[in-house]
Amino acid sequence: MQYRKDKKGNDISLLGFGCMRFTRKGTSIDIDKAEKEVMTAIKGGVNYLDTAYIYPGSEAAVGEILYRNQCRNKVFIASKLPHYLIKSVEGAEKTFREELKRLKTDHIDYYLMHMLTDGATWEKLKKLGIREWIETKLVTGEIRNIGFSYHGNTETFRQLVDAYAWDFCQIQYNYMDEFFQAGVEGLRYANQKGLPVIIMEPLRGGRLVNLLPESAKKLFARDPEGRAPAELAFKWLYDQPEVTCVLSGMNSVEMVEQNLAAASRAYPGCMTDSDRELVAKVREEIRRSIKVGCTGCGYCMPCPKGVDIPGTFRCYNAMYSEKKSSGRLEYLQCTAMRQNTSSASQCVQCGKCEQHCPQHIEIRKELKNAARELETMPYKAVKWLISRFKLW
Repeated sequence: MQYRKDKKGNDISLLGFGCMRFTRKGTSIDIDKAEKEVMTAIKGGVNYLDTAYIYPGSEAAVGEILYRNQCRNKVFIASKLPHYLIKSVEGAEKTFREELKRLKTDHIDYYLMHMLTDGATWEKLKKLGIREWIETKLVTGEIRNIGFSYHGNTETFRQLVDAYAWDFCQIQYNYMDEFFQAGVEGLRYANQKGLPVIIMEPLRGGRLVNLLPESAKKLFARDPEGRAPAELAFKWLYDQPEVTCVLSGMNSVEMVEQNLAAASRAYPGCMTDSDRELVAKVREEIRRSIKVGCTGCGYCMPCPKGVDIPGTFRCYNAMYSEKKSSGRLEYLQCTAMRQNTSSASQCVQCGKCEQHCPQHIEIRKELKNAARELETMPYKAVKWLISRFKLW
């Protein structure tokens, strides 16, 4: 296993265990199966386990597995405060106490504000007294490192990085998201500020393996070097020195062993010219199935009405290059689940964006098309609930 340093000099395993996707048996987690997978990972050198309050049964499963094997001191636990459900410091304290109980521990090593999507949300939390609450927990040692997880655009990510003295952050990043969400610019910005960056969705929820276009699958099938889709996607991340830890939602011992083997061979600069060529070809095959030829350059931004134009097109394209549900879920996270919404339907057809688009995309027309398919009744309902109850 390879390790990279956090802000305080701790060694974090390059491969982290994402505990959201434990196998379920009926309505509950198959704890015995999960235990085999987690312990295989720990014995192989993984020391970073990522869970969250809202992952059903996950925190309790992690706590039970570590208790059974008496290995709490061998790992770092990362979990998350669902700030969108919190109305007061007392609410945050109650939730945190419940998390400690579930995890069977007296402290959380890496604690995140879950899905912190804009500066306005952080300001709201500060007014509630969350900043002082965090700092008290850091002094007592109940929280060892404080950070945030993020879905949104690069500019907002930079603002959040600068908004507080964070210890780390977590972003969605993979070879198809290089110029979307926080993206490579956000990754490098956080690194320049001294923040370790934890990577989630390295395979876009498995879609860079299981939902590749047939033409991309053929590229791997004919590959003389025998590279596998997951191996290449992880290698692309491991190659970048700004990446601290890559989370994988592993749900079989075989998957754990394969990922351990890949992580043991990983180091900055490990990508070969042949690797880069294959990634470029796979990207091209994925993009052939997209609806809008947006490169995510951001020249169309900022929108006077706050529309996240590149983000909208990324999700619209994902509906066709991956599957509709995944594109819609990401769109919900990136545009509605925030205090200042950035939905395509906010477009007033001013045309300012089209004056700057190097791809000459009919942005106004495509935003209408995207809104028609992305902003379904469930989307509108969730957006209304967030606004009505001021969840963000």
